[in-house]
Amino acid sequence: MKISLRAGERIYINGAVLRVDRKVSVELVNDVMFLLEGQVMQASDATTAMRQLYFIVQLMLMNPTDVRDAAALYGQHHAALLAVCESREMLEGLAAIDELVGTTRYFEALKRIRALFPVEQAILADLAGAATVSPFEAA
Repeated sequence: MKISLRAGERIYINGAVLRVDRKVSVELVNDVMFLLEGQVMQASDATTAMRQLYFIVQLMLMNPTDVRDAAALYGQHHAALLAVCESREMLEGLAAIDELVGTTRYFEALKRIRALFPVEQAILADLAGAATVSPFEAA
């Protein structure tokens, strides 16, 4: 796999952080876990349940030698999401994510979680809209 990086950009590879000082292309010739700087979520951005799940899986990818604590947190958070989700699309997505995480395919799991961000946003918007409807308007 060939990756192009801009000057000053970082890439996280198997727990190591690399920063390049000029535009460069890197070819990854074996199986590694990596994350580009633009895909890294800061803790302050983990403001919804799916974004928190993303952050947890991201921790597992960025520190592959010590995933025990993050894996336990993932299990709790994933179970809580399954308990409250009613959307078929979300439930199917969570099942696929769990399978990917279970096989340590964290990068693919992150992509799957990002694909569910708009679904979660729509659900939250619907809930917010329902909360603003006055009981007198509904009658």
